[in-house]
Amino acid sequence: MTLVQMQSRPADATPVRRTVADTMDAAAPQVCDDMTIEVALSVMASARTGHLLVCENDGLCTGLVTHAQLAAVRDSPAYTDRVQLRDVLGNRGPFTSPVTTVTEPEHAMRSRRLDALPAVDEHRSALGVLALAD
Repeated sequence: MTLVQMQSRPADATPVRRTVADTMDAAAPQVCDDMTIEVALSVMASARTGHLLVCENDGLCTGLVTHAQLAAVRDSPAYTDRVQLRDVLGNRGPFTSPVTTVTEPEHAMRSRRLDALPAVDEHRSALGVLALAD
């Protein structure tokens, strides 16, 4: 028989709710949307990351690209060395807020099969990336 030590919790104790800001990677690499696919792949390799935050020239976050997305574009027959990240992104988003509890964006990421989600402020400035744990 194994003994298990239990700790009692006060009845008024509320569970701690982690926010996106508590768990996001604030040091995620940010690049401009006019960067080419080859340069973006090189930046990813140098940063040892599988994703990049993509921003417009004015600093507004337009989305996130993954290594798998860029490799698929590079390996397609229509690829040229002039293809830029803005050509790959298409629709803007999805995004999450740093003050949101982690539960909602994690559920959305799993249902959309996303590995990571940009966290942006109210002005759509990139603050970091929320990534699913393996």
